Amino acid sequence: MLIVGLGNPGSEYEQTRHNIGFMVIDELRSRHSNSSISKASFEGELFKFNTHYLLKPTTYMNLSGNSIVTVKNFYKIEDVIVIHDDLDLPFGTLRFKHAGGHGGHNGLRSADSTITKEYLRVRMGIGKPEHKGEVSSYVLGNFSEEQRKHLDEWIKKCADAVELLLENDWEKVASLHSIKKFQL
Repeated sequence: MLIVGLGNPGSEYEQTRHNIGFMVIDELRSRHSNSSISKASFEGELFKFNTHYLLKPTTYMNLSGNSIVTVKNFYKIEDVIVIHDDLDLPFGTLRFKHAGGHGGHNGLRSADSTITKEYLRVRMGIGKPEHKGEVSSYVLGNFSEEQRKHLDEWIKKCADAVELLLENDWEKVASLHSIKKFQL
């Protein structure tokens, strides 16, 4: 299985809402991965554990599908999980969805265009900005001080759920690990 965390490369984006997928991959990597695979054509940081792969594309969000399809095709991987931020869900929400639309998310739009929509999405709610015109600055902004108090716990819960996805049906995992939202 290929487990992809969406985010943007570079230290300036490291703690932003848009990089929550990278944060979950980092947590999974700290638990499992002991080998890094380096190949320039992958356009991403790739780590292997058991028969699974963890991927953090090093392209910007709107080109992340290029990295996903390259790794998927090179290793002939059928199943893909994409972990991403979701503006339509309140902060702390964790939901699972198979296929569907991109909802305006450029990383999902890129993945859809390269590997089709047939993959599992782990949706991590980040909430919405007050005004629609602030979406870009909101997703590229850091979590609030109150949200940061719960961030590590939420990332660990998501990583726990992803680990279960490796051995279980996604509907079962969704019934056990979906979170409506953290009580801030």
